[in-house]
Amino acid sequence: MELLSNPEIWVAFITLATLEIVLGIDNIIFISILTSRLPEEQQPRARFIGLSAAMVMRILLLLSLSWIMGLTSNLFVIFGEGISGRDLILLIGGAFLIAKSAREIHHALEVPDEVVAATAAVASFSGVLVQIALIDIVFSLDSVITAVGLVDEIPVMIAAIVVAVVIMMVAAQPVSAFIDRFPSIKMLALSFLTLIGFTLVAEGLDIHVPKGYVYAAMAFSFAVQILNIRASKKPAVRIRKAKWGDLIAGADRKR
Repeated sequence: MELLSNPEIWVAFITLATLEIVLGIDNIIFISILTSRLPEEQQPRARFIGLSAAMVMRILLLLSLSWIMGLTSNLFVIFGEGISGRDLILLIGGAFLIAKSAREIHHALEVPDEVVAATAAVASFSGVLVQIALIDIVFSLDSVITAVGLVDEIPVMIAAIVVAVVIMMVAAQPVSAFIDRFPSIKMLALSFLTLIGFTLVAEGLDIHVPKGYVYAAMAFSFAVQILNIRASKKPAVRIRKAKWGDLIAGADRKR
């Protein structure tokens, strides 16, 4: 009850839940793109399982804070740079995200549409879930480290994560439908994931990249793309140039 009556706890909860949703956008995009390769009837179940796994992963990591703190100690040194367990996870996860995004971009650009349709029909449900689980580990680690830096109370962290994931579950289907509807948005989303992959690799090499800059660039690019989509739907206005003969004929008819 003391936690519920403390306004500072509520502020921390709302702030953390908002940040978890923002940090979860890339997770939603990745899951949406992966599940789009599955048959349509399997996609909602894959999204639900993927986001549920992300929530469970984050809660388990929160409950093992001592292990997370231990990930910051160096395991080995390369070229004078210490590599910790956290760095190793970020490096592997970032490289996986870059490779997967590059493959999806190549698939969208080079593979004929009929081959895409055939591939989507036979995509492995378990294979998609394994890929979602792998990237969930990376995104969950980043999310939990952010939570630990903001709030000291474990119940508040867990509540914020649960609320954020529930909101992500509700948003996952509309986001997936929107990405599937507009191929240019899917390409932009894959570019975002590539950028996030490079950011994770940089973080793994102890090169700090402010996430505010990354998300601001993503938001600006998305806004420009939305304007382009709206502009492309606007009917073209064709201006018919009048000829002198038409003008003269019109004048004669008025007489």
